This record gives sequence, C-alpha cells and structure tokens, in this order.
Amino acid sequence: MVGRPRRGRGRWAGERSGRGGYRAVMAQARLNRDEFFDKLSGLGEAELKKALWTLYWRGSAPVRDRIAAAIDPAAEEGRGRTMKPAPDPVLVLGEVTEFASLARKGAYLAGDRRVSPKERTRWRLTFRRLAGEAQDALRGDDMGSAAAAVSVMIDLACESRDVDYFRSEDPVEAARFVVSDAVRALWLRTREEEGPRFAERAAEQLLRWESEYGWTRRGDGWVAARETFLARVLSDLLVVPDLWAGFANQYLQALDRAATGGRKGQRSRRGRQQRAEGLRVWHALLIERLIGSDHEELLDRLVTHESLAGPEVTFLQARLARERGDLEAARSLVKRCLASLPGHRDFHAFASDIGA
Repeated sequence: MVGRPRRGRGRWAGERSGRGGYRAVMAQARLNRDEFFDKLSGLGEAELKKALWTLYWRGSAPVRDRIAAAIDPAAEEGRGRTMKPAPDPVLVLGEVTEFASLARKGAYLAGDRRVSPKERTRWRLTFRRLAGEAQDALRGDDMGSAAAAVSVMIDLACESRDVDYFRSEDPVEAARFVVSDAVRALWLRTREEEGPRFAERAAEQLLRWESEYGWTRRGDGWVAARETFLARVLSDLLVVPDLWAGFANQYLQALDRAATGGRKGQRSRRGRQQRAEGLRVWHALLIERLIGSDHEELLDRLVTHESLAGPEVTFLQARLARERGDLEAARSLVKRCLASLPGHRDFHAFASDIGA
C-alpha cells in the first residue's frame, strides 16, 4: 500500500448551506393533543405547509414515511407493499468488516486468493452495494450493528483519499460514495435512537471524519458536487441553543482525549495543524453560536487547546477578539497569521475588514 500526499485543491464546488431545521428530539416537555392544536391555530396555511415541508425534507426516514402516508394514503399503501425490508445489520456488518480488512491488506491491488481477479475489477460495485446496505440497515432495530457498518465504510472512504487500496485515480469518486450524506443518515438515526448520547458519539466522529477539501482526491466531479462540510450537517441537527453548548463541551472533551490518547502523528505539531485546518468551519460556527452566551468560556478553552496548532488557531483567536470588541488584539493576531501564510485569502479579507 502506498501513501499518497494530499493534493492541493480549492474550495469545494459542492458545498451546500443548510436551510430549515430539524425537530428537536431533546425537548424538555411534549405538548398534548389540545396544546398542540392550540399552537397551530395561530398559523396560516402557508406557515403550516412550510412547517410540514421542513419536517418532510429534513426529518429522518421514518418521519418522511409517516408524512407521506398521511398526505397520500393510497400511494403509500402501494409503496409499502414493494419496499424492501431493512437488511440484517449483523450480516451487513460482517461483510463490510471483511471488505475493509481485505482492502487494507492490499487484496484488491495484488494477487490474493481471497479476492478473485474479477472481483478486483468490480470493487467499486461491491463498495457501492455495501455502503447502500449499511445505510439501509439503519432502518432496522439493531442500531448498534448498522451504525458500526456505516462507520466502517466512512472510515474506509476517508482513508482511500490518501492511501491506495484500489486501482483507481479517485476511489471515492469511482464508488459514488458521498461521505457527508452517509454521515447525515448516521447522525440522524443516532440522535433519534440515543438522544443525549448522540453528542458524545458525533463529537468523536466529527474529529475523525471532517475534511477541509472533501473526501475525493481531485476535489471535483459527481461526488464532490454533492459533498458538504460535516460542520454544516451538524449545524442542522443542533436546533436548540443549549444543544450547541452541550455539543461544544463534548467536542472539547474529544479534543482532550486526542491530546493524550491519539496516535503519535496526530499529536505532532503537523497533525495538530491539519486538525485545526480541517475543522475551521466548525470552529467558526462555534464562535458564532456561543459568543455572548452563558457558555462563552468554552470558546476560551477552544482557542487555546493543545490539540490544535498553526495559523488557523491564531486566526480563531483573532476572530474571537473581534467579536469581543478588542480590535487591537485582533489586528495583531491576524498580522501574525499573514506572516505565516501571506497568500491566505481569508486572512487578507479579515485584515481588511478590521483595518489591519
């Protein structure tokens, strides 16, 4: 297996901004039928349609199915008869784990009796099938096995960007696997199933999977056009202000664990710098959501965390200083950023905005 250096790429062509919102599954109290209808009585027809459309488009698969059945019972009755049952998560997990293991051992590159020559040329079809079955398994009752299977496929896709596991110039593009869509499906189901534990799991996964330039090697093509930052996916799920504070706390704890328990390469200055670069959008969202709140002290922990390093951290400190009205400190910090990376467009734009 040959490691590939990360190729220089521009901004994502396919970054999508999240619109609308998801229902809060961690609400403190649920309205009864009369209270719910009383709340709806003040909304007009257009507002009701918008609310229903938001739930249908942004909700989980079970929510969409229920809404579709309510608005068109006849069509949904026919659809229900032809809809395939969720695959067995345990069987899917076993097949996914074996596929990933063989790929990492180079079985799809060189002669290995466990993988036939024909299968080596059809690896993208196997990848696509297993990725689809893993996500379909999320509809079943065994959430643990299904989530594990999806996670294995996401891990493999993330590794395939930089390591040759298959004979392809761009494996993720060839397999038509949109990592951010798979993560969205996984997080929606995890939030629905596990409630408060969702933040703990998703924080670790965000740290492991987020990528500044996406998960394809070229940074363009069918897959890249459909990718988005995982930070954007996550922001659609954190619909209540308190959820942002709770998730930020779990994220900082994940950074703490990375500082002490991660691989040596991840703890090196280069590894910490790459982490800060990859998570820049998420960090910017945290400043936007937590500044001026009762949980602002979490931002002080973030901008000085030992698991992050490099000009992006200095830039994060400059943004926080500006939000707090300390323009002198912000100008000084952004000048340090530009001294490290003179051609960085974001640094230049920020410096211009604050008169540095």
